[in-house]
Amino acid sequence: MSFKQATASAPVNIACIKYWGKRDQSLILPSNSSLSVTLSQDHLCSTTTSRTCAAYEENLLWLNGKQVKIDEDKRLSTCLRAMRKQREQFETTHPNEPKISQWKVHICSENNFPTAAGLASSASGFAALVYSLANLYDLPVSQPTDRSELSLSARQGSGSACRSLFGGFVEWQMGKDDHHGSDSRAVQVADHTFWPEMHALICIVSDDKKGTSSTAGMQRTVETSALFQYRIQHVEEQLADIKKAILAKDFDAFAAITMRDSNQFHAVALDTDPPIFYMNDVSRAIIAVVTEYNRVSISAGGKLKAAYTFDAGPNAVIYAPEENMKEIISMIIQYFPQTEPFKDPFLNEVLEGGVVPGFNTAVAKPHEVGAVKGLIHTCIGDGPRILGDEQALFDSQGNPRLGQ
Repeated sequence: MSFKQATASAPVNIACIKYWGKRDQSLILPSNSSLSVTLSQDHLCSTTTSRTCAAYEENLLWLNGKQVKIDEDKRLSTCLRAMRKQREQFETTHPNEPKISQWKVHICSENNFPTAAGLASSASGFAALVYSLANLYDLPVSQPTDRSELSLSARQGSGSACRSLFGGFVEWQMGKDDHHGSDSRAVQVADHTFWPEMHALICIVSDDKKGTSSTAGMQRTVETSALFQYRIQHVEEQLADIKKAILAKDFDAFAAITMRDSNQFHAVALDTDPPIFYMNDVSRAIIAVVTEYNRVSISAGGKLKAAYTFDAGPNAVIYAPEENMKEIISMIIQYFPQTEPFKDPFLNEVLEGGVVPGFNTAVAKPHEVGAVKGLIHTCIGDGPRILGDEQALFDSQGNPRLGQ
């Protein structure tokens, strides 16, 4: 039985300037441009194997072990259709190549982190899907312009997925083509080697599926929030400012803009009718702790040392220069004790709870063990990777390697 397969992994990205709201639902055209940091795949990634065979009778996906019929899922089928169209064009210009664009596909995908819990699982998932299909279909991927072109297809699966097609710092340009969305694509602002000192601590407050999905939430916001209209009028200015901060490696400016945009995003969610509560008491306590940590630095004549941001969920991401991470992790452990001792992967030591001198411990109450279910210390990372058959998620017979 003749078959062809390709495996790829793709990273998580966490936005500093949030994407929230669509001006076109079907094309997934955003109401504003956005910017994100790509995190290391060594700690957070989606892996996808795409396999095609003339004998396959239907398009199927296995996501973390659960089977889904692709043709019954609008976002998956739209994404697959866009990639097939590119393969058809390739076959037209390469007539000796096999006509695999007409074959059905089987796809197996898994995440090494909680799905749908505010950790951008759809972004890395659709980026891995598009990148594996691009390699399955022999489409160009080596140049930044190639990946930017691929981001058009990834965007149709999940808007923020377009940003996971690059490493480093990535902008999703909203574009102006409202008819086809041909210019709503991802571009790289700086690669992952440009500012390697940038690290991130992910505080997993909940690994449950969120109550209001991003898709449903942003549509309600567009329809009902007056603050949303204010935000989209001013977000481009913040985007320009944070790009300047990144290129200057100015963490103080980067942190101020990142935290301000996160606050504005969640204010807009609260201004939605009915209001959307993505953060919880633990999330707000993390904000208080990071804010006090920064106050201590500023009062001593220093600058901002950490930046919190929250996507559409309660989990916190704290950006900071690597040199500050030990203090930050100790502070989080002090207020949110862990079930198991936390061994830092970069320092290679178990960290204890504690706060810096001058810290006002009354800014938040210590929480019970497990309020923050886990910590992930990671760093800025690269874009999608092509993996060998030894890492494929199908066995030699085409069966998913579930739980292996």
